[in-house]
Amino acid sequence: QVQLVESGGGSVQAGGSLRLSCAASGRRWYAAWFRQAPGKEREFVAAINWGTGFTIYGDSVKGRFTISRDNAKLTVYLQMNSLKPDDTAVYYCAADPQGSVASLKYNYWGQGTQVTVSS
Repeated sequence: QVQLVESGGGSVQAGGSLRLSCAASGRRWYAAWFRQAPGKEREFVAAINWGTGFTIYGDSVKGRFTISRDNAKLTVYLQMNSLKPDDTAVYYCAADPQGSVASLKYNYWGQGTQVTVSS
């Protein structure tokens, strides 16, 4: 079974930046980031194809967040810029969707890392 471990979360002021990391135990087809804020459903953030580098983003983060991967380190990153209080959530790494890349039906999930953005 694939293991995914997130890190890099923390607290930041609005307008600031954070970079999240997801260390994987092996290379997969797609890797993605989701987030879940208190009282809200889990939301798709971004996904990347490991082989080609093709990326897709949720509408709420386009132009602000960037997903990337390091093939040698088997690590996926989420660079978050121009952070807003609405970005506050637990961020989860996921791998290999069962359907579309924006679907919640992924085969593997990490435990999550907290991101808090203050105004």
